[in-house]
Amino acid sequence: MRLLIVGSLDGHITAAGKIALSRGAKVAHVHDVDQAMAALRNGQGAELIMFDVNLDIQQMIDSLKRERINIPVVACGIGTSAEIAVRAIKAGAKEYIPLPPDAELIAAVLAAVTEESAAFIFSDPRMLATIKLADQVAPSDASILITGESGTGKEVMARYIHTHSKRSAKAFISVNCAAIPENLLESELFGHEKGAFTGAIARRIGKFEEANGGTLLLDEISEMHPRLQAKLLRAIQERVIDRVGGSQPVKVDIRLIATSNRDMQEEVRKGTFREDLYFRLNVMSLELPPLRERPGDIALLAEHFAKKYAAANGVAFSGISPEVLDMLRAHEWRGNVRELENTMHRAVLLTQGPVIGPEAILLTGGRGLPVGATPAPTAAESAVAKAAAVAAAGTAGLVGRTVAAVERDLIIDTLSHCLGNRTHAANILGISIRTLRNKLKQYSEEGVAVPAAHGEGEPAGY
Repeated sequence: MRLLIVGSLDGHITAAGKIALSRGAKVAHVHDVDQAMAALRNGQGAELIMFDVNLDIQQMIDSLKRERINIPVVACGIGTSAEIAVRAIKAGAKEYIPLPPDAELIAAVLAAVTEESAAFIFSDPRMLATIKLADQVAPSDASILITGESGTGKEVMARYIHTHSKRSAKAFISVNCAAIPENLLESELFGHEKGAFTGAIARRIGKFEEANGGTLLLDEISEMHPRLQAKLLRAIQERVIDRVGGSQPVKVDIRLIATSNRDMQEEVRKGTFREDLYFRLNVMSLELPPLRERPGDIALLAEHFAKKYAAANGVAFSGISPEVLDMLRAHEWRGNVRELENTMHRAVLLTQGPVIGPEAILLTGGRGLPVGATPAPTAAESAVAKAAAVAAAGTAGLVGRTVAAVERDLIIDTLSHCLGNRTHAANILGISIRTLRNKLKQYSEEGVAVPAAHGEGEPAGY
């Protein structure tokens, strides 16, 4: 990922940048809002901005909105003042990171935004066939359409193709078409000229021009509005783009890769996706198999993710028990590789020893588990025990309870299991630290006992 750091904070934010570099991010540093906006307008893109709260964060957020630049901002400040954090979040920051930086927290924030990887972990014959096909088409400049269920690794495949292409030394630019509103996506892709709309105070280079000479990934392209599909078709056919508000076409040299988790032929039949664009994109098609159809990869991936998160969290790891591997192979993995990764991340945080056992495995849903694979609870108040009981008994024990009550008990029990560590609890629950803090504040105000924070310098009720 590309990270833009704005500000100084006596070197602490630079230390955060070094942590990000060690995690594989590409880091650029500017000193103020004006320099940041100039860099972004001129094609120095970023997937994340880390911003010094001593500067005017409201000005930064407003400038991005005004010029239709869609990049999340994470605020950084020395100390853990709740007032500073709340002010930054209210201004529009996605998270607040106290400084000096904690390596685990930086890693969690980077992972939440994007995780770059161009390596596939596999041994299953089904995946081997897909990789061989990717190797064959990677050196060409042909457009490629990658399809598959959510969580199968479509963006990873796109990066793999880029790194094995003749454009590997050039930029790889990714745009999530599903995450950006239509009125912002056009400017995001094609850029705009000064005065093109209210707030366009200067020319801005779009993703097509950022990717010039390299590869442009249009992630979840099936979510793109038909109006933009027509403009995209022209860009692919003629290799020229028109900036919003521009009068002169701009030549671009890119290799285009698109992904979708939908049946594209069905989308064409329904009229939600242009047939001519579909055929332009589908010069070569790669379909990634779901994890349940590549069982030979489950154990290999599980060990890979366990090692990764054990190293990230400073936890000893020496293996996964055979009982756990049986559980993993029997699960249906509706969330595919992403679900398996989250499962092993939780397991690393919950395990009581160097070998991951069944008591550390929390599987989503209950289908596909072998009889007796989930052990009986060992402590009435243990979040692991409760989750295992639910997995074994299905949802029958939840009938008659509200969703809010079930959510509250799960959050409180998980936090208790993590000895009050908010970061670990948020990772296990799969929610942001901001969301967790908001929930805990709500519970405290409702009179619910909230486990005190340990080792994070936070107020006990948050």
